[in-house]
Amino acid sequence: MVEASREPDASGEVVHGNVYSVANLITVLRLVLVPFFFAALVSDSPRSYTIAVFLYAIAASTDWVDGYIARRTHTVTQLGKIIDPLVDRLLLASGVVGLYLVGKLPLWIPVALVLRDVYLLYGSYVLERNGTILPVTYIGKVTTALLMAGFTLLIASGIYPVLECAGDWFVYVGMVLSATTAIIYTGQAHRALKKVRAQ
Repeated sequence: MVEASREPDASGEVVHGNVYSVANLITVLRLVLVPFFFAALVSDSPRSYTIAVFLYAIAASTDWVDGYIARRTHTVTQLGKIIDPLVDRLLLASGVVGLYLVGKLPLWIPVALVLRDVYLLYGSYVLERNGTILPVTYIGKVTTALLMAGFTLLIASGIYPVLECAGDWFVYVGMVLSATTAIIYTGQAHRALKKVRAQ
């Protein structure tokens, strides 16, 4: 039986301590796909692009599934709230670094995105140490969706070059929102820490 925590999280959802749930299993399976996707992408051949786009599309498109299942079945867990965004960042990092290595993105994009995610992970660590976890914002979800869609299209452009322009558009819009999201999270984290330290 799943044991609930005593207090709901910042979004009002009751968080459970049990790590065994269908949602967490899906998240772990998404994590397992990351190294296989990356290996296929950097192989840089038409066949490997087909495998890479298939694996990345599965991992990216099921991003919402684990969260939806957890909420619908009331099995949101502390582990899930930590590893789900971590898997998203690993998917983004592996996608952007892999696409740079095969020559489909300029260097500044992976550098900016990886530095941004390191910054956000450090911020999450600081908040966690102070007993606070910020809920994912709508703009953060849109940013992740745009970047993953853009990366998927750029990977697929290794098979169908006509998709490259659309992929670039999604990525550049996603990068603008990525910077915006970092600013928003910084403000939210500052206010949350100030509130905790004032108690």
